Amino acid sequence: MAAKDGDGWAECSQGHRHWGIHGASGLLVVHHDELGIPYVLMQKRSWWSHHGNTWGLPGGARDSHEDAVASALREAREEAALAGEELRVQGVYLDDHGGWAFETVIAESPLLLPAVPANRESVELRWLALPDVPARKLHPGFAATWDQVQGEIRPESVVLDMANIVGAQAEHGWWRDRLGAATRLLQALSGVRLSHPVLSQWFPRVVAVVEGAARSAPDVPGIQVVAATGSGDDAIVDVVRRAKPWERVLVVTADRGLKERVSELGAETVGPKWLLSQLK
Repeated sequence: MAAKDGDGWAECSQGHRHWGIHGASGLLVVHHDELGIPYVLMQKRSWWSHHGNTWGLPGGARDSHEDAVASALREAREEAALAGEELRVQGVYLDDHGGWAFETVIAESPLLLPAVPANRESVELRWLALPDVPARKLHPGFAATWDQVQGEIRPESVVLDMANIVGAQAEHGWWRDRLGAATRLLQALSGVRLSHPVLSQWFPRVVAVVEGAARSAPDVPGIQVVAATGSGDDAIVDVVRRAKPWERVLVVTADRGLKERVSELGAETVGPKWLLSQLK
């Protein structure tokens, strides 16, 4: 295990040569302006590089000790002088060629961060509005997956109706200790990797709304716990209402009335079984 031990050519099962013995990754940084228009940070590759003079993402070979996120952030720092402190990773899109894979790490940026070529691999770094991307001469690998990836660049939140989910869990005696039942569920959910229909790894913001006897449930890593001062349904609706218009919000509940209220605000809903099935 050593730095740059991933440098080198590999051949996939399709008979193509790719850079990166252990695979490769790239960082897709996205910023939405006040009107909700998405901008993505694009890199123009140097003429001498593989597929030179094409536009794609800062990225490169993944070292053996790195996961896709660590590799993509490192490559963006090396190629675009881009610090990762202000970025929030949303997910990873896997393009598996069989024996070799490229992983696109999607990250949200609160602003148009400055980025400049930091080594010889980049000619130019530029923020492009989403509709302007296809007009560029794109790296073939980027172009092949862009239709799928661009549909997943919105920030995403999962809002948990904890009272409803705890009830659906059917834990014996939960109604006698609602705080304990909610706390156990939160602890079980902490660190669970939720499934996504497109992304191989998904890191949504998770907001758990607790109410009544469970209002003092403790914070757990990776989950924002919101204690409802009154109705839990009203608190969930308030969370959904505060989301940006371009954000996707998924509310986990089986409550029909709550489903109707959040759907009117543009949120999607799914039943508790979707969540509980991922704890097994």
